[in-house]
Amino acid sequence: MSLEEESPAMSVEEEEAEVYADEEGIVDDAGEEEEEAEQGAVGNGMNGIYNCREVNDQVFEELVLPAEAVQEVQYLWGEFQKAIGSREATGEAIYSALFDAAPSIQSLFKTPRAVMSMRFMNGINQIINATHDPKGLKVIVETLAFQHLDLEVTIPRTIIFRDAIVDLIGVELGARLTNM
Repeated sequence: MSLEEESPAMSVEEEEAEVYADEEGIVDDAGEEEEEAEQGAVGNGMNGIYNCREVNDQVFEELVLPAEAVQEVQYLWGEFQKAIGSREATGEAIYSALFDAAPSIQSLFKTPRAVMSMRFMNGINQIINATHDPKGLKVIVETLAFQHLDLEVTIPRTIIFRDAIVDLIGVELGARLTNM
């Protein structure tokens, strides 16, 4: 029996620490060079360029996206929903992706799976549909944030959610997903 088979499932804190270490660039030497190059290309998030790689927990500003990016995001979201088949199935796919990525966070949710799936779907759908309206988008995100004040929302947990959803969309859309 290998060590991997003997070790218990990771706790929420262990998963967060692992994700946070990856995000902070605490990796091998080759990975550090690659991360530094990516950060140099993307910028530090303070120069007017949206930086989707870092989670900003210090400043909450309106997100102003170019019209082409808004159209692309909304189009791809529609294509993603079509690929899955229905709103309910999309919510279920998101739910599954999130909890497959980090099974231990499932204990944070007390709502039945079907209800939680639709909440994920509706929340993301609201955000995507408001990308053309920075003020409205900010209100939606603030409202969603206030609904989570009773939970310990951390950067590592945010990264887990972001990456699971982005990976799911990437798998479903494949070549249709652009780098825009």
